[in-house]
Amino acid sequence: QVQLVESGGGSVQPGGSLRLSCAASGRFFSINAMGWYRQAPGKERELVASITRGGSTKYADSVKGRFTVSRDNAKNTVDLQMNSLKPEDTAVYYCNANVKQYFSDSPEIGYWGQGTQVTVSS
Repeated sequence: QVQLVESGGGSVQPGGSLRLSCAASGRFFSINAMGWYRQAPGKERELVASITRGGSTKYADSVKGRFTVSRDNAKNTVDLQMNSLKPEDTAVYYCNANVKQYFSDSPEIGYWGQGTQVTVSS
C-alpha cells in the first residue's frame, strides 16, 4: 500500500505564490509519473502538471509559465511551485502517483493524496 501526504496549501492574494509538496511512503517497487490535479467546486478534476521519473513535464495550458513541477526520486516527493496565482486557481489540489507495486513489469496503480485547499482571493 502507498500513502501520499500533501502539504503547503492555504490562502493567498492574487499575484501571490504557494508551494505544494507531496511525499509518498509505503512499500512499492518504483514510482513512475507523479503529478498534481485540481478540482474546483462544480467542476471535474483536471490535470495541472505531471512529471515522469526521467523529468519530462506536462502542464495545463492555464498554468504554463506560472507553475513549475519538480520531483526528487530518492525521496519520493513531488512539488508544485505556483506563482502569479489567480482566483481561478482556487481549488482542492490532489497529488497523484503511478506506482509499480512489486516488480518492474507489475501493472501501474494510481494513488491519490487526500487533497489540499488552495484559495486565491483578495
